[in-house]
Order: sequence, then C-alpha cells, then structure tokens
Amino acid sequence: MNKKILFPYIASAIILAGLGAAGGYWLASRPYSDAGIVEKSTQNSPSEKADRKALYWYDPMVPNQHFDNPGKSPFMDMELVAQYADEGGSGASGVRIDPMLTQNTGVKFAMVETGKLEQDVEAVASLGFNERLVAIVQSRTGGIVERVYALAPNDIIAAGAPLVDVRVPEWYGAQAEYIALKKSGDTSIVGAALGRLQQLGMSKAQISRMEKLGKPLEIVTISSPLSGVLLEVNVREGMIVTPGQMLTKINGLSSVWLEAEVPESQSSEIAVGKSVSAKFTAWPEQAIEGRVTALLPELNRETRTIRVRMEFPNPNEKLRPGMYARVSINNATSHNRLLVPSAAIIATGKRNLVIVADENNRYHPAEVEVGREGNGKTEILSGLNEGEKVIASGQFMIDSEASLKGVLARMESQKKTSASPVHEAHGKVEELSADDITISHGPVPSIGWGAMTMSFNITDKKLAKGIKAGDIVNFSFHESDTGMNIDHIEKSGGSQ
Repeated sequence: MNKKILFPYIASAIILAGLGAAGGYWLASRPYSDAGIVEKSTQNSPSEKADRKALYWYDPMVPNQHFDNPGKSPFMDMELVAQYADEGGSGASGVRIDPMLTQNTGVKFAMVETGKLEQDVEAVASLGFNERLVAIVQSRTGGIVERVYALAPNDIIAAGAPLVDVRVPEWYGAQAEYIALKKSGDTSIVGAALGRLQQLGMSKAQISRMEKLGKPLEIVTISSPLSGVLLEVNVREGMIVTPGQMLTKINGLSSVWLEAEVPESQSSEIAVGKSVSAKFTAWPEQAIEGRVTALLPELNRETRTIRVRMEFPNPNEKLRPGMYARVSINNATSHNRLLVPSAAIIATGKRNLVIVADENNRYHPAEVEVGREGNGKTEILSGLNEGEKVIASGQFMIDSEASLKGVLARMESQKKTSASPVHEAHGKVEELSADDITISHGPVPSIGWGAMTMSFNITDKKLAKGIKAGDIVNFSFHESDTGMNIDHIEKSGGSQ
C-alpha cells in the first residue's frame, strides 16, 4: 500500500529532474549575445564572413600560436578563432568591443581635461621655538649681584618681569653728580652729565626712576625685555659680573615654528608665503592657520626630503615647543595641465599606459608620461590630447579583449612611435594577385608562428615583379592595422 502511494511522487521527481537538465542544457547552449556579450566568431553574418579574408586562426587562450586552417584547438576543447585581414575597418586601430558588453561589465569613462592639480601636501611636523624671538640679557657694566629672583630654566615669564638686582658702584657717583648739577640749574652741564649716564649703560627707564626718587639708585634691577620662556640663567647671588656678560636667555612665544619633512617629489610647488593648516593632538577639532616661511637649503640624502619651516601665531601662548601636529600645505599648481583620473593609469613597471576610446567603440592603448598625482587626479605631460575619452575603470575587460590581438603585448615590446618589427621567413608562393600574395611558409620564431599558409598584403607592386606562383622565396614582412605587409621578397630557388 505504501509503495503504491509513493510511486506517483517518485515518478514526478524523475520527470522534473529530466526537465531541469534539458532546460539547463538549452540555457547553456544559448549564444552569448543573449547576455550582452558578442562573440568574435558571431559578429558577422555568414555572407559577410565569406567576403572577408582570414589571415590565420588562433586559440584565444594561446593567442601567439597561429594556424593556417580552422578546426579544433590542440590546447583547449574549443574552435579556433579567425583573424581577418580587414578586421576593425579600413585604417582602424585597437580593438572593437560591443557597447552592450562594456555597459554590462561596468566600464566607466572619463574625459581628458585641462586644469590645475589641487594637491595638498600632508606631513607630520614638530613644534619649535621661533628663533627670531631670542633675547640675550647682558650686563652693561661691572657690578655685584645682590639678588637673583626665584627663576629657573623653562619658566614662563612676562615682559618686564625682574630678573636680577645688581649693585653698580661706577653708576653711583655719576648719578650723584647728575642730581647735584640738575639742582644747580646749569642746563649745559646737566646735559653732559646725562650723556655720561647713558654712555655708562643706564637705560631711560632707570634714569627716569632715579629722577623721580631724587637720589642715586644703589641697586639696579634688570628686567625681561619680552615675554616667553627662560632658557638659561647664568648668574647667581654674590657673583661679580663684567660688561657684556650674558645673564639670561629668553625665547619669545608670540609666534612659533613648525618644521616638516616633505618628499622631494612634492616640493616643487611649495613656496614661501603659501598657506598652511595644522591640527594638533591636543586640539584635534581645531585647525590653526599659518604660512610657509622658509624651505631649508639642504636635502636629506637618506630620506630624500626637504625641511619646510612654517610660522604660526601664538597669541595665547598655548602652543608649546615639542608638540606634534599634522599639517596640510596648499600645493596647488600655478599652471594648467592635462588631467585624468589616477585609476585610468596602467603602470606596467616599464611605462604608463591608458586605454583610449573613440566614437566607433574602438579602444587602443596610449603610452603617456605622467606628472604629479593628487586628489584622485594625475597630470599627463605627454601622450594624450584634451577632450579624448579614456577608460577610468574596468580596464581589465578591455585588456582581456586587447590581449587576444596582442595590442598591449606589442606596447610592452616596443615604443608606440617606433616602427613595427620586421620578421623574415622562407616559403613557396601559392597564389599571387595585384594586392596580395599567398605563401606557404615555415615557422617564424620572431613572431611565434608555426608553419602555415597565409596571405600577405603587397603595398608596393614593384616588390612582386618577377615573382610567380610556385616560386621558392625568402621574404620579410611587418604587422600593421591592415594585416601583414610584405617589405621585401626575392627568389631563392626555381618553381616547383
């Protein structure tokens, strides 16, 4: 009873499996054109193929091996593909790819445009003192240090802060003489006494203080000329100082320097006065603006970098030497260049290529000389013209199709502007017409051919003068967009 119930279900499953297999075979056997991919062998109708001349046949997986007859590939279980003499149209170059295929595979295009490369140089910089704000406090005359104020190196001091009290015996007598003469009212002598005080080293502030007190200053206080960091204190209480002796060294903090190492390749457009934006670790959300003040003259030979000095205002004195910052230097070019997306550049290791598209859906590689790169754009120094259309992404598909014809391979073996290589061969003339000659030739190692029979173009009728069918010949030829062209041909034996 159970077997009778299960039998219909088993039969149905077998029938469905058979239908699925048949459907899969039908889908697999559908031409690629249904999916938007046009096979090379189905791009032309049978009548069109009959009117075209096949140069040779090849296996797309081994494109360098050529055959003189169609058939199965010895390398793969597939039919050989014909390479036609007029493939691509008269005078056309590159490869043609069906527009539906490029659309389905996501190929993106970009135009070659003229513009200025907006490139900001990013670097890590360290903060240091502005060494143009250094003040050296010296003793103007000999004396005895009576007091050193409670200061130590790296203390932050304000402008006018007292540093040292010095007793100056030499000044005391001159001050007393000046006060006495001033009380006498003799202005001519008073002027000479004032001049003597100034020559001895008293400042205007010290003289004014003496006049206000009306008596000589026994102790002279030396103050800081500016606000900043006290770098050195070279005086102690009880010391005898001499004229010109350095007492302290102070570095101002009203502005600071940032110095960064910039690669040599990115330094060409950096100039004094260019704007700089810096973000410090302590204030990552705040950008502080400054400017480039110097490009130091020496290049670091080991890192191939140039030191760039930048100056930043420091009104609140919150920027302290030793801090790190990430700086962005405006490095926009001052002149227009041809620009393409950086993704369009194919770097082979020997040269740089881009794939150019024309209005007929044909693609060819162009060798270019590149300049600087920034913000996703690359400068093109030569090799392209403004307004040309290039492949910005999806080059893999174009590269794959072009490799079948050896387009990119030839670019790797020779310059774009150089002549095509000339190949030499030996064979027998099978047929001769006004425009072409059919020769059964032996292997041609220079181009990777085996023995075959194929047609060659005769661009100059004088080359074939005296040549007839059956002649054994030595000949040379080169490859062009229109096919294989005879360069030289001569008999090497009689007719057969």
